[in-house]
Amino acid sequence: MFAMADANVSLYASAFSSAEAEVLFSDLRRTIDWRQETIHLFGRAVRIPRLGAWHGEAPYTYSGLTMQPRSWTPPLTEIKQRAETLSGHRFNGVLLNLYRSGKDSMSWHSDDEPELGLNPAIASVSLGATRRFRFRRRVRKKDTQSLDLTDGSLLIMDGPTQHHWRHSVPKTAKPVGERINLTFRLIHS
Repeated sequence: MFAMADANVSLYASAFSSAEAEVLFSDLRRTIDWRQETIHLFGRAVRIPRLGAWHGEAPYTYSGLTMQPRSWTPPLTEIKQRAETLSGHRFNGVLLNLYRSGKDSMSWHSDDEPELGLNPAIASVSLGATRRFRFRRRVRKKDTQSLDLTDGSLLIMDGPTQHHWRHSVPKTAKPVGERINLTFRLIHS
């Protein structure tokens, strides 16, 4: 358990063995139809600073972008089942992000779209290079927490977490390899 006030956050550092993570990373890197999408922020079009894909049972919308679902693949189903077992939650969609280098990033945000429900559960699986994951309070922005998400780890955020905290994966100047992140969620129709 990663201790933060007003949050339910759990980290399984070895949810997948090194051998499992290596095979899954290779399969996903090769078989997913990775795309660099464009979103609208503050009235202008911005290319997302990473590659992504959406797989699941319903469309997913964030930052003005609606992603149509692609079918579950055997590797995605395997990862989903492990995430559901460890988290105790059910998921019907996964947002995949491919961070190609330290230049790729995820800005501060909360996973609080209406279709995720009141207290959404997010199960975040990391494969490949280790990246720093940061939390920042929504109100007292100087209140921050950081942790490194390693190959094969699973981070679960549920309960009130998205109400009180934002999170990000910042850019880094350090040489870093590719990382695939899978964030499982339950979309309510």
